[in-house]
Amino acid sequence: MGVKSPRFTVLELLNKMDKQAYSNIALDSALEKSGFSDIDRSFVSRLFYGILERRLTLEFVISVYSSKPLHKLDASVVNILKMGLYQLLYMDSVTDSAAVNESVILAKQCGKTSAAGFVNAVLRSFIRGGKEITFPEDSVERLGLEYSCSPELVKKLCEDYSFEQTEDLLKASITPHKTFLRVNNLKISSKKLISEFNALGISVKVCNITDNCLEAEKLGGVERCELFQQGFFHVQDLSSQLCCKVLSPRSNDTVIDLCAAPGGKAFTITEIMEGRGKVIACDIHSNRVNLIKKGAERLGLLIEAVKNDAKVFNESFPQADKILCDVPCSGFGVIRSKPELKYTDLKTISRLPEVQYDILCTASKYLKPGGELVYSTCTLNRDENDNVIDRFLNEHKNFIPVNIMEEYGNKGYKITIFPSDFGCEGFFLGKIRKDEL
Repeated sequence: MGVKSPRFTVLELLNKMDKQAYSNIALDSALEKSGFSDIDRSFVSRLFYGILERRLTLEFVISVYSSKPLHKLDASVVNILKMGLYQLLYMDSVTDSAAVNESVILAKQCGKTSAAGFVNAVLRSFIRGGKEITFPEDSVERLGLEYSCSPELVKKLCEDYSFEQTEDLLKASITPHKTFLRVNNLKISSKKLISEFNALGISVKVCNITDNCLEAEKLGGVERCELFQQGFFHVQDLSSQLCCKVLSPRSNDTVIDLCAAPGGKAFTITEIMEGRGKVIACDIHSNRVNLIKKGAERLGLLIEAVKNDAKVFNESFPQADKILCDVPCSGFGVIRSKPELKYTDLKTISRLPEVQYDILCTASKYLKPGGELVYSTCTLNRDENDNVIDRFLNEHKNFIPVNIMEEYGNKGYKITIFPSDFGCEGFFLGKIRKDEL
């Protein structure tokens, strides 16, 4: 075929996701090659991410209205039905007739002409039924289908937290979320940057939860924004900015960020330190170290970005005043940004706590007496959070807990942040200090 339509592009992306891919990388690559207008790019992004967010819900509807079992349907046909159903349910800008007709056309375009009638029948039957979805009465099963999350993960979250907290998290995973920016205070003030954005017709406002943080609306194509290119800000969720605030680095400190790529927290740490001191930002992969270097260069920040295995002690590293140990994790706190994580097989992440513990133990060896370390993840899995840092404190008597975020009502040395708390991503933070004796 000639130029691919936006819907055909979404179908290709969904088929790629069926074979395992990272949603953000797949989408960015497809849009870069597409030549689509901003309107079409927005449509592709909305439809693609929306289907990933609602995958189990859409599959449930197909199973109700299809004359054939879901597992016996062609994978492309299933994805076309998901596209049609998503437009019928969640995209007011698309008429019912357009959603059906375009789905039928798509079936023919991708070589599934024999299935075109079936696609038409399923979608029109759903419309005749009033587009109503009747979920099961079982509360856990309902959560999984209504908010499209694997039953296994729903049960795990309900075990770790309350049913209400789990529902709040899953509800947040399918609702629009804020975009937070970190102002590069070494180049510009928040007030001045807001003025510059307003001049471009972009709406931003001060976030009062932490310093030099802004909330932005409809900030599409940020890399093309002149203010971004000039290094006046970087995009960083509020949860990550709070992580840096809890670390509380000071000017002239030596700070090591052991799992730093793509570098956002290292950038914020350097800005908090007003560019004075030493920040070492690490990653195990060379290409990701280069991402840190490029970001620091754009922002005009002096950061030492190095390739390093966080599990192995590096004798060349200096003793540090502050260490950020933001370990690799299952990512269940960021499921609204990476919806495919809602379908993770929990067996595949069973080894993570041991890896995280090894990294934390190695990180602690770089700390000066009296120095402080923040252990953080972007997951809400207690096995990776509370259990790891509690185990560390039990086995390392020369470390003591440090109370954090007391100004927000927290009591203790650790906190689990839910999207409902500050409107940001889910996150875990714990802080410890090395005894000076």
